[in-house]
Amino acid sequence: MSVKTYIQENRERFLEELFSLIRIPSISAKHEHKHDMITCAQRWTKILLSSGADKAVVMPTEGNPVVYAEKMISPDVPTVLIYAHYDVMPAEPLELWKSNPFEPEIRDGRIWARGADDDKGQAMIQVKGFETALKEGLVNCNVKFIFEGEEEIGSPSLEAFCKQHKELLKADVILVSDTSMVSPDIPSLTTGLRGIAYWEVEITGPNRDLHSGHFGGAVANPINTLCKLMAQMTDADGRITIPGFYDDVEEVSQAEREMIARIPFDEEKYKVSIGVEELSGEKGYSTLERNSCRPSFDLCGIWGGYQGEGSKTVLPSKVYAKVSTRLVPHQDYHTIAKLFEDNLIKIAPKSVKVKVTFTHGGQGYVCPIDLPAYKAAEKAMGIAFGKVPLAVRRGGSIPIISTFEQVLGIKTVLMGFGLEQNAIHSPNESMMLDFFYKGIESVAEFYREYR
Repeated sequence: MSVKTYIQENRERFLEELFSLIRIPSISAKHEHKHDMITCAQRWTKILLSSGADKAVVMPTEGNPVVYAEKMISPDVPTVLIYAHYDVMPAEPLELWKSNPFEPEIRDGRIWARGADDDKGQAMIQVKGFETALKEGLVNCNVKFIFEGEEEIGSPSLEAFCKQHKELLKADVILVSDTSMVSPDIPSLTTGLRGIAYWEVEITGPNRDLHSGHFGGAVANPINTLCKLMAQMTDADGRITIPGFYDDVEEVSQAEREMIARIPFDEEKYKVSIGVEELSGEKGYSTLERNSCRPSFDLCGIWGGYQGEGSKTVLPSKVYAKVSTRLVPHQDYHTIAKLFEDNLIKIAPKSVKVKVTFTHGGQGYVCPIDLPAYKAAEKAMGIAFGKVPLAVRRGGSIPIISTFEQVLGIKTVLMGFGLEQNAIHSPNESMMLDFFYKGIESVAEFYREYR
């Protein structure tokens, strides 16, 4: 039996196993879903065992548990460590979903559900690719799995787990499917990720909410002040103004900029797909450079004052914002975290008090394209998709990838099968059925190629 035949004969079972995971609302950001996290971890152990792992267990951490599994062939062959996460983003706003986010549906050749792509769908691609390769006698390496339940909240417990279990997690390379490809017609492998730093800002003005008629114009409004402060964080050319922010930014070589320019990209279609008439960003760089190998600064949330129906004329006592920066290789998120806080406090007027709470961060990552595992992934995807994949940097962050390198001393190959149109983190997340099965084929072929 061939890889394609095995996948074809087991298509429905593969889907139903994925659906059984999606139906568990494993939302790490919400404490009320703590039990769902455990349920999802336990479900993964059953799937891993039925897929061919010799061992699969739920292991405790300081937060949500880790799922560990393994298939050990021989101490004399290389070991691949598969990383994925079983937690998902909250589904809100629920009213924008066309179907129940935790009851998967097949429509228009796509799986629609929270986690269809990020990361239950992609994790299932890895597991079923492994199963297929095992059934076809293609697995010539040891395979370990580590699935965590806190990636969507910054993986706060995983570094300590890795330090505690370094021997258990010992491997030659890490394989991850949690990234995206350039387009449905252009397969690609991710060779770089941006880092991240994330804060919550609290601005306090008067000691209570004030009547906007009695006090407006005489007392600083914390909302107005916050907006002015955040507007100062970038200049007219789209550069971040925090002193020292660019000190360690890696300037992309002209050769890599030329490679990025060769990536097929239709800016007009890009604008239409996200519903905007004009793009913006750092002057002197293309859109693909801005969102992959240059840093960025964004307000991710802002709230304060009256939010209810109708009007209430008050100057709020407090206002809050959630702020993130995407960082490039060599920028240290600890350094950036301190630079932002110091700068914000320095430029804030005396009319308000500023509190900055750093919540999480992660370093950027670059994968060498001469790794044996990278070459195997490149060949495997070429077989499944009929084209040699491009090597591209992506703008997202997976903070634990740099942690793996620092703690475990292992490089990671990012073999992702997502697409921008899959709308991860947004309402109506989805994955193309065709990509789900081609991904499984790619992973199975990876085991044929990797020695």
